[in-house]
Amino acid sequence: MARSTNTQFAVAVHVLVILATATDGRVVSSEELAQSANASSVYVRRVLGPMRNAGLVRSRSGAHGGWELAAEPAQITLEQVWLVLQGDEPVLALHGADPTCVTGRSVTRALASIDRTIAHAVATALGHFTVQDLAQGVPEAAQLLESA
Repeated sequence: MARSTNTQFAVAVHVLVILATATDGRVVSSEELAQSANASSVYVRRVLGPMRNAGLVRSRSGAHGGWELAAEPAQITLEQVWLVLQGDEPVLALHGADPTCVTGRSVTRALASIDRTIAHAVATALGHFTVQDLAQGVPEAAQLLESA
């Protein structure tokens, strides 16, 4: 089965949970976040940049600098994180069919429509979960969605 190679969402959620559990208002360095997420600190900063622009995290520069949440963990939904990082990008890996091919145009339009439906469903499902849920050890997703 094919799988996505874009790990930004998973890394973002991972580091947000770390920031949510940082004690005494401690800021967490990019290096510490990167080590925990098994990613480079450059990649972690690339993921956190758009979240900073969206007001979900903030950074402090300097010798004792790092990252911290800019909102309460219970107020940050995974839908927000998804939309910040995914935006209007397709969820499905759509290809560019030959524009002169009638079948290609039809399939491309159909898949684009299906993609919008899937993107909406993903965002809606993620809206049921917060960073706080994951920080507290969220139960199985199916159980949470059944009670929603």
